[in-house]
Amino acid sequence: MNIGAPLPNLDEARGRVLAMQTKLHRWATSGPGRRFDDLYNLVHDPAFLVVAWHRVRGNRGARSAGIDGVTPRSVGLRTGRMLGELRGDLKARRFRPEPVREVMIPKALGKMRRLGIPTTADRVVQASLKLVLEPIFEADFKPCSYGFRPRRRAQDAIAEIHHLGSSNRNYHWVFEADIKACFDEIDHAALMGRVRNRIGDKRVLALIGLFLRAGILTEDAGCRDTTTGTPQGGILSPLLANIALSVLDEHFSQKWEALGPTWTRAKRRRAGEPVMKLVRYADDFVVMVHGTRDDANALWDEVAGVLKPMGLRLSEEKTRVCHLDEGFDFLGFRTQRRPKPGTSQRHVYTYPSRKSLATIKDRIRALTRRRSHRTLADLLHRLNSVLRGWCNYFRHGVSKRTFGYVDHFAFWRVVHWLRKRHLGLNWGSLRRHHFPHWEIDADGLDMFRPRAVTVSRYRYRGTKIPTPWTSLATGSSGRAE
Repeated sequence: MNIGAPLPNLDEARGRVLAMQTKLHRWATSGPGRRFDDLYNLVHDPAFLVVAWHRVRGNRGARSAGIDGVTPRSVGLRTGRMLGELRGDLKARRFRPEPVREVMIPKALGKMRRLGIPTTADRVVQASLKLVLEPIFEADFKPCSYGFRPRRRAQDAIAEIHHLGSSNRNYHWVFEADIKACFDEIDHAALMGRVRNRIGDKRVLALIGLFLRAGILTEDAGCRDTTTGTPQGGILSPLLANIALSVLDEHFSQKWEALGPTWTRAKRRRAGEPVMKLVRYADDFVVMVHGTRDDANALWDEVAGVLKPMGLRLSEEKTRVCHLDEGFDFLGFRTQRRPKPGTSQRHVYTYPSRKSLATIKDRIRALTRRRSHRTLADLLHRLNSVLRGWCNYFRHGVSKRTFGYVDHFAFWRVVHWLRKRHLGLNWGSLRRHHFPHWEIDADGLDMFRPRAVTVSRYRYRGTKIPTPWTSLATGSSGRAE
């Protein structure tokens, strides 16, 4: 594959990369203890670099520059030369990643989150590394992990919680956990130890180590070493975080397997022995407990002990034990067991949390400020994208009433924006010109109405969700007990 030929076109490159990834995944699945050598040639293979570049240029961060000041979308005609030089540096092992540019982004309650933006060249190499490593480690990742994995999404995690909390399974106690500064505190030695379990190519290991130790250029132009953690914002960071946090998945999987077959688990549950299932999305996770509050409280020390070797710790402020009847927030949803209207039966319901509702209202307010847009069409273009994305995320919950509220709020924010932009028009003229029949449109673009979104139950896909490298035939649905 590594010949001195020109760069392949995107379709050809995708086919070659997919074929190689499928082989890597098959070998990793068939040999759980296998260590892979000679992977470095794939990292600088022209096909892998072309696919990596396409992903870097097409993602949401393509407009952001690292410390080199170059955004991926500005490269344009220089793409071939850039990838050629990058491949030459990788082959000769001259490549050295630059420090990431630190950007502080706001979080809830006035807190800030540190985001690291790599240079364009570093992003391409990280994307190529991920193309090589992901099929291998996907063979080891457990079904309870849903974050930043191919063909898995937050709704799958919520569906499993819904499944476990149902009346015939009775996982009603919840250990709701949060890891403190997960991406900043992962121990490099422990992480690399887990990577070495699968990767034997010292050149690949050295390249990963270079990215981990690349450093951070702070907003005040200072340079800070990265002795721990994997800076959030890099393409490779989510995969490395999943490799580190898989210690948690493996711990609870081993506890589950130790309970024996289905009939043994049922017998132990009837005898009062606690049974637990982990549901994790990146560094956010819950443990569903079939047992008592004391069983759930005992998880504080147990989980802390599992995370400690990785240099991680629980956040005491955000970790708690609750009952499903009390409800908890996870991945933007509020999950709670409630009586079904008109009956005495209790069912698990998921709907947008108050925090999620407050977030979308804040975004609508920001978009509908008087000077935010020059024309109504510009406003609708931006607002529609935000509303459509938010509704698509929550359309599998009990969200119809919330959608109606968001629709009302957004509609009147746009109306007030119009009134401020047309101070000379009275109410009747404003309505006739800009929203006859109570529908807002401009230049052929209609305002997206959340109230019209159809809500539907998300289908629980079981524990065996196929990867891009396995056929649907081998990805038949499994069920959690």
